[in-house]
Amino acid sequence: MAACRLGVVGYLNSVPLVAGLGADARFELRRAVPSRVADWLASGEVDLGLIPAVEYARQPGLRIVPGLAIGSRGPVRSVLLFHRGDLDAVRRVALDTSSRTSVALTRVLLHARLGREPEYVAAAPDLDAMLAQADAALVIGDVALEHEDAAPKLDLGAEWTRQTGLPFVWAFWAGRPGAVDAAGVLAMQAALRRGLESIDALAADYNPGDAGRAARNAAYLRENIRYTMGEDELRGLREYYRRVAALGLVPEVPEIRFHGDR
Repeated sequence: MAACRLGVVGYLNSVPLVAGLGADARFELRRAVPSRVADWLASGEVDLGLIPAVEYARQPGLRIVPGLAIGSRGPVRSVLLFHRGDLDAVRRVALDTSSRTSVALTRVLLHARLGREPEYVAAAPDLDAMLAQADAALVIGDVALEHEDAAPKLDLGAEWTRQTGLPFVWAFWAGRPGAVDAAGVLAMQAALRRGLESIDALAADYNPGDAGRAARNAAYLRENIRYTMGEDELRGLREYYRRVAALGLVPEVPEIRFHGDR
């Protein structure tokens, strides 16, 4: 039987989910930024993708691998909107082309906060270059972590929870019905359990030789990222879909369905 092709996001926050899958012959891993992984799933180049949550509403018929996610409740540290001057005066926002869920979330949060739509422009994730052409710049993933000490900035995870009281789901495994069987789902869930038991080692391996960064990596993975998808996360996900649909960023609010559902 052919291996299940997994599209994996090459960021620190995905490491506990995927570290144990590379040695499993049932899976073949391909790594890219979130937007590329979503495109791979849409084109059939992978069977399952760790996709941006917003893409589930844009690719009809997908099923989610149950119980697994990249989420947060409060500050996430790796999805940051940097701005020059007062955020409430922002007129032009540069959006990281690596992102899709965070791009839509930026628009949702700023619309609620400002009561208007700034101008949005797509840009490569280079913070200095982005702020040279816009009042604010969204960057995600490892790039955001590299600049997290810069100010001023808005942590989108913190702002979402402030506005809604809910956790946020950034990404999850999804694919077409039948893309993974029950044994494969159990293997993916077991891989996360092993990953969470090995956070210190995974955090150190991600930036070898840098003890300070290893400690910050481990704190980020333990304290800022949530890897399960329970009822609270599903409520947050449904609220996100409701809000992005209201702004016309997705066609409709999707029904959330999982691999194994009838």
